[in-house]
Amino acid sequence: MEKFRNLIGGEWVTSSNGATFENRNPANPEEVLGLFPSMTREDTRRAVESAREALPAWAETPPPTRGAILYRASQLIDERLEEIAVTLTREEGKTLAEARAEVARARDIFRYYAGEGWRMGGSVLPSNVHGEMLYTRREPLGVISIITPWNFPVAIPAWKIAPALVYGNTVVFKPASLAPQCSLMLVEALVEAGLPPGVVNYVTGSGREVGDAMVIHPEVKGVSFTGSYEVGVQVYRRAAPAMKRVQLEMGGKNALVVLEDGDLDLAVQLAVRGGFGLTGQACTATSRVIVDEKIADAFVQGLCDAARSLVVGDGLDPATQMGPAVSQEQMETDLEYVAIGKAEGAKLLVGGGIAKKGGYFVEPTVFDFVDPQMRLAQEEIFGPVIAVIRAKDFDEAITKTNTVAYGLVAGIVTSNLQRAFAFAEEADVGVVKVNEPTTGLALQAPFGGFKQSSANTFKEQGQSAIEFYTRIKTVYVGYGV
Repeated sequence: MEKFRNLIGGEWVTSSNGATFENRNPANPEEVLGLFPSMTREDTRRAVESAREALPAWAETPPPTRGAILYRASQLIDERLEEIAVTLTREEGKTLAEARAEVARARDIFRYYAGEGWRMGGSVLPSNVHGEMLYTRREPLGVISIITPWNFPVAIPAWKIAPALVYGNTVVFKPASLAPQCSLMLVEALVEAGLPPGVVNYVTGSGREVGDAMVIHPEVKGVSFTGSYEVGVQVYRRAAPAMKRVQLEMGGKNALVVLEDGDLDLAVQLAVRGGFGLTGQACTATSRVIVDEKIADAFVQGLCDAARSLVVGDGLDPATQMGPAVSQEQMETDLEYVAIGKAEGAKLLVGGGIAKKGGYFVEPTVFDFVDPQMRLAQEEIFGPVIAVIRAKDFDEAITKTNTVAYGLVAGIVTSNLQRAFAFAEEADVGVVKVNEPTTGLALQAPFGGFKQSSANTFKEQGQSAIEFYTRIKTVYVGYGV
């Protein structure tokens, strides 16, 4: 069994108390993939201090030079793409095709932000005083704590770490304990690409020990967190007394609206891809389908047929179309919500049980006649469970789309351009998709939600990332009489 180390100040280290934890294969839980250090608060403080010591030199490094390191890291990721993808599938469970796409996305994110090194800057403003130059400059925020989830253990670290680095910050990075190895490969690529010691520090362990220490350390100036709403609120509260900058991306309860004028076959395809792709373990997953009651029966029949035909199994098997839940706990959560849906009176049409033994395999599940106020329609499940909600018309569909606490993504299937744009205006979400799956995002576009899906402050990805990772300084230069 391989024993992995953490990176602090350019040195590969173990926990100061020798504690470790295992990562396992969710398709074969008896397979232990490796041992990782369970770091202590003191270890984490040392990582933050290493990042603080490395900050001045890194911040003074020209942005194009910082970008060149990111570009070289992207090349190394590309060279190891298959190896990282296989590791991702073994750790997290998604199919190998899904894993390859995620690693390719991480590669492209590093390439994108490498280019931002040539674009970073402020602006020159017109002065209202003769003989004065007025301009702004962008400066790094400082030491950034980055805490990421298990469901996209390569892509999400990439879209946080890459902008943090290119804009001149140093980083302390904690991956999710269920999938630490593939994110370690990103860090290894950065080190091999020439990243100076201490600029990125990689620490594994519990949120209670490592995560909390990363949030409250006085040298940390910003915290970027992706995870559940409940944990995100605690992160926000812990950072608030020191008025740290906080970026939160949390849950979703995303709806796909299917109108009478929409392409029914396309709607079924989008619901299957959004609801069962990635085993439903995505904050952007389609967990609700709100369908016009005039076509609901036909849509539900198509959805059920498609759900029954999906092949569930080990993601490394080329025949597999949906992998396992990431852990026993997540599998039990999925099955618990099935029981809740039944108890609430929703009609279970497909699935609802264990697909096969030997791993955490849950059947693709479809409920019909779900009331919008049921827990099944309100709470994030994070599994392959779709709740079908019927609506009498377009206006009711919009109302039902917005009657949840989350506001991340909403999609609509329609051939009516007027309704498509009306939906884009009225859906209370951060991302709207028209005739596309709720999953899948362009890396160059801003990403973030409304309501309980985020802190409603800073967006991620694209050029919007600069707002979180930099601060603006205004400069007045008098040069005349």
